[in-house]
Amino acid sequence: MTQLLRNTGQEGRRVFSDDEPWELQYDAAMKQILWIGLALVLGAATSEAATSKKTDAASPTRGLEAAKAITTVTGVAISPLLATGALGVYEWVRADTPEEKAQLPWYGRPQFWLPALLLVAAVAFKDAAGTAAPPGLKKPLDVAETIENKVSGLVAAGAVVPSIAAFFPFDIGSAQVAAPHIQMAGFNPAGLLNLVTVPLAMVAFVLVWLVAHAINVLILLSPWGVVDAALKSFRTFLLGLVTATHFVNPWAGLVLSLLIILLAALVAGWSFRLMIFGSVYVWDFLTGRKHRFQPEPNANWMFTARKIGKTPIRTYGRLVRTDDGRLCFEYRPWLFGKKQNVELPAGTYVVGRGLFYSEVLLVEGENEKIMLLLPPRYRTHEEEVVKAYGFLEVRATGLRRAWQWIKTLFGFSAKASPAAA
Repeated sequence: MTQLLRNTGQEGRRVFSDDEPWELQYDAAMKQILWIGLALVLGAATSEAATSKKTDAASPTRGLEAAKAITTVTGVAISPLLATGALGVYEWVRADTPEEKAQLPWYGRPQFWLPALLLVAAVAFKDAAGTAAPPGLKKPLDVAETIENKVSGLVAAGAVVPSIAAFFPFDIGSAQVAAPHIQMAGFNPAGLLNLVTVPLAMVAFVLVWLVAHAINVLILLSPWGVVDAALKSFRTFLLGLVTATHFVNPWAGLVLSLLIILLAALVAGWSFRLMIFGSVYVWDFLTGRKHRFQPEPNANWMFTARKIGKTPIRTYGRLVRTDDGRLCFEYRPWLFGKKQNVELPAGTYVVGRGLFYSEVLLVEGENEKIMLLLPPRYRTHEEEVVKAYGFLEVRATGLRRAWQWIKTLFGFSAKASPAAA
């Protein structure tokens, strides 16, 4: 097997082989780039913090404003609706006069943050009651919350983050400028730096939002309210920690935010695949696609349920039965990369019929290994998948299997009824 990294004779330098999946190349390159970037940013932050101590507290340095902006963007990415609503309340309270309140951005006005925070409270109530609710009642609410998180994240990325990151003024003919030593003919080119800060803030927002959004997708996968509450509590704790650190010491908030961004970048591939899984799940669920869907005779879309070879978990691709009878999984890294394929282990396969989505299982004696996940559109079409790929049979799995066991225990199964008669 070709090695991913080859030593070229120069210490620390690495070369990628052309036939490796993009996910592995991305992870290795991203680790090197981000560690260097983090060291540079921390060094600049330390220098700026030392400089800011010598300045008047009433006129913060540009570095301090950048630190506050990065921390705010990180908090908004963790929970867009809650953080944007809280930021709006903060801006509203800080505005002393009606004129200042009238100049606030749209998220700083009660017409936005009051309904936003009420919706957050409704979601919190749903989470508290959901710990005792059955999955059949909880899943539709989880789907609705996932959609809300996508919409609020999209709104925040397009309207909130740019206004936070554009902290360099862009004035023409103004006597009050942030960088008078570079002002030329009444023009302040410092505002052009926003062309750098805004895209960087957008990248940081997307990386952190992907990880935070993964919590909503994990909740979709989990049938237990207790697990959901634990995941939500962790996200709320992280948002609270970022906010508290920001108010206690903006530089400490900057360091914490940079660490969160770094970790989010390192798991970006995992988060992206979870986002795709959640998007497909929600679309199939909302549109009732299973009622107008028919599986293909070959090459059906599925997700990997585990790492198969070098193919990561929850990769979206097509399962193909080749002419010689082999099962191969074809996919494109990040959905648009060079086509890759991995061969599934030989053996006996069955389709496990779940309550919300089904699975492709590899039977090894008395054990079953989940290999692939079928999108919700395949529910009620499991027999057709078995026929298309020549699998053994359809079996109950997950909660459906537990319910079948309970019915058998009390003599209510289909096979027990004739005997009882």
